[in-house]
Amino acid sequence: MAPQEQDQGQGRQEQGAPRRRNPRGQGQVLRGQLIDAAAKLLATLDQPETLTLRQVAREVGVAPASIYGHFPDLSALVQHVLRLRYEELARLMEQAAQANPDPLGDVVARCAAYARWGVDQPGHYRTLFGGRMPTDLLTGSAHGAGEELFGALVASLAAVTDPDGTRSTPEGQWQAGILLWTALHGLVSLYNAHGTMSWPPLDDLLTDLIGLHTGRPAADIAALLAAN
Repeated sequence: MAPQEQDQGQGRQEQGAPRRRNPRGQGQVLRGQLIDAAAKLLATLDQPETLTLRQVAREVGVAPASIYGHFPDLSALVQHVLRLRYEELARLMEQAAQANPDPLGDVVARCAAYARWGVDQPGHYRTLFGGRMPTDLLTGSAHGAGEELFGALVASLAAVTDPDGTRSTPEGQWQAGILLWTALHGLVSLYNAHGTMSWPPLDDLLTDLIGLHTGRPAADIAALLAAN
């Protein structure tokens, strides 16, 4: 079949009999399927920035028009996926921190949760931090949950390195947080991209990384990592 005929055939298939209305409550099932499909494609496509609504619809097995009852456009769907992933990561970091009321334990727990999630979920990590999302699909609020996550990390680090707030300015604390996050991001990104290398254990790397940014003994940090 010629490519043009094949495309026309696909179009006829997609524009065929309308999809039957879902029974009561099933509309939310489709919405969840659309979100899961978009998240999967963003995490697995070689070029996630090329994602289209047609691809999402094909993954779920529905006509593209079915999506518009749940999301007005691709941008809204992608932004929803981003918010869910940020909320998932922030929840894991917050839960880990709550189990460690000591300031050093708090920052260690947050860093460990971040790095372990990034290594366990490389595709979702790339979705959030890989820089592969087209700017025309995202609004300034798309990464809002990420800013809250980062703000919590900045405060956690400052509670260890500047507990009384006299050693550094708010700008200095923010910069220290940026440097810590940059180190974590570099570790996770390289770990994921070059997994065939002979890497030391992740917790050993985290021990040294956190020690560099907190000035605390490696033995204390290693013990906290082992307990998380």
